[in-house]
Amino acid sequence: MSTTVLDTAVIGAGAAGLFVGKELADRGIEFEMFDERARVGDTWRERYRSLRLFSPRPFLSLPGLRPDVGRFDYPTGEQMGDYLERYARHFSLPVRLSTRVAALTRRADGLFRLELGSGEEVLAERVIVTAGAHSLPIVPEFARELDPSIRQLDSIHYEGPEQFADGPVLVIGAGNSGTDIAIEAARSGHAVTLAGRHPGHVPVDIDKPIGNLLTGVFIRMLRNTTIDSTKGRAMREAARHHGLMLIRNKVADLERAGVVQVGRIDRIEAGRAVTADGTPIDAATVVWCTGSRPDLGWIDIDGVTDADGYPDEYRGIANGCPGLAFVGMPFQYSAVSVTLMGMGRDAEYVVETLSAARTAAPAAV
Repeated sequence: MSTTVLDTAVIGAGAAGLFVGKELADRGIEFEMFDERARVGDTWRERYRSLRLFSPRPFLSLPGLRPDVGRFDYPTGEQMGDYLERYARHFSLPVRLSTRVAALTRRADGLFRLELGSGEEVLAERVIVTAGAHSLPIVPEFARELDPSIRQLDSIHYEGPEQFADGPVLVIGAGNSGTDIAIEAARSGHAVTLAGRHPGHVPVDIDKPIGNLLTGVFIRMLRNTTIDSTKGRAMREAARHHGLMLIRNKVADLERAGVVQVGRIDRIEAGRAVTADGTPIDAATVVWCTGSRPDLGWIDIDGVTDADGYPDEYRGIANGCPGLAFVGMPFQYSAVSVTLMGMGRDAEYVVETLSAARTAAPAAV
């Protein structure tokens, strides 16, 4: 078994990982990034093909290289993936691809141990986890009670309308992904029902230049809503239980597409989904767009994650585990921490904090 020894290991080479990698490279810190996918950016390429981002170009750019899209354009998931791949190559960031971290532990001497899927090990004085906040779909327990003949999908694994069975489609969850999928299902010829409360929507059309510019104002407001304020802390708590407001889709868009909107699904009866007011919904396909959470089960260090599977951290620095940090978690510092608009600031804080601790107290050898 081969062993690699590093100053810093970065687990995940998506956008958050690249922000962190650039910060580390600029400080001359020895590091390596590990990602289980075959290409940098595959997390975006694996999203549903019709996905378009919500962020204007100035808020999409990683430091030192702009994405190749127009000033008022919004990239697709494929374009975003290609930009991240180009970024890693442009700055020669050390990424080890097709490399799964099977377990992260901490040795008695304080070094972190990464057990790779290949059986190799990596020892690091510091570890920054950037493996993504939306890895595991959140699906209610009663989903298993649906009739087995009904095809079930979720927003994490949805790719396109070819996955729908013939017949009506029920999309459960009326957030951004849910409305995207519902409209796409309707346009592909299915009768579609969308279930869930309306989360509100951005009042401007972000695909028009004026809407694009106003979106920037809204993003700056969210970026300034941080956990340093009472409002920010309250919003952080609410963010775990409710999705973002609709950013591109409006109720009128759903109506034009012919999507029927109903209330929340709260149970299954006789194999069919039933709304809170007792209305059963017929469907050949059910798509669960009911949220997602990070997959951190491979971290085998006591106290690092809470009962809901989220890291126990402050501004990304793990509580009670010196040398371990996270970037890209929901509301890590601000309302946009999970997006490209907030990751850069969070990455800078995490790397600077770990570097300061490194200078003050050199790791054991």
